[in-house]
Amino acid sequence: MSLLLNTPLQKILFLDIETVPEVESFDKLSDEKQQLFTDKTEYQRKEDLSVETFYQRAGIWAEFGKIVCISVGYFVAVNKARQFRVTSFIGEEFKILSDFKTLLDQHFNQKDQMLCAHNGKEFDFPYIARRMVINRISIPEKLNLFGKKPWEVPHLDTLELWKFGDYKHYTSLKLLANILDIPSPKDDIDGSEVAEVFYKEKNANRIKIYCEKDTITVAQLLLRFNNLPILNSEEIVLV
Repeated sequence: MSLLLNTPLQKILFLDIETVPEVESFDKLSDEKQQLFTDKTEYQRKEDLSVETFYQRAGIWAEFGKIVCISVGYFVAVNKARQFRVTSFIGEEFKILSDFKTLLDQHFNQKDQMLCAHNGKEFDFPYIARRMVINRISIPEKLNLFGKKPWEVPHLDTLELWKFGDYKHYTSLKLLANILDIPSPKDDIDGSEVAEVFYKEKNANRIKIYCEKDTITVAQLLLRFNNLPILNSEEIVLV
């Protein structure tokens, strides 16, 4: 039985996000925000790790981070052959979120359409929604879970599918790609290096490429889970 049940691949929007701390360093936060971050991370910091050093990880929290790239991918049929089109939103966070919302509102607003990410239910989907609230952008229907029953939530999560009910289990995208014989998306940078590439190198394009590779890998995972051939380079189109 297909893990997708009755959801065609063309009805799924695959995505990945890249996040960084909201400012480059801890000392650039307001005094109040510094104290709030200190309080938030008190029980997670090791004794020998200063709050200033720990701030490098601030991008994982929507309250202290921001989105610098959202990459999306979707399947289309071209002359009866499949094609996976990938595009990215980069630049200022408000524009990234506004453009992403427009995409959802105009092209992925049907009930039978779904969003898919790796660990998306714990990270990508709530992070995007929280940053939209902070940026005073109305939340699109695909991210608004209020009042929805679990089976009405239009989200697929490749990590959740891999868990097979084992809620204690975590497997990274890189590890899954390796064991399922999918080309690795982590051939340049990894998540821990995104902030440095953004603030020090100021290389948004490098982050975009990294984010797009992760999005493609999420789609590859779903193909593998359904015992379908993975995408080859000719089937992937950057738009």
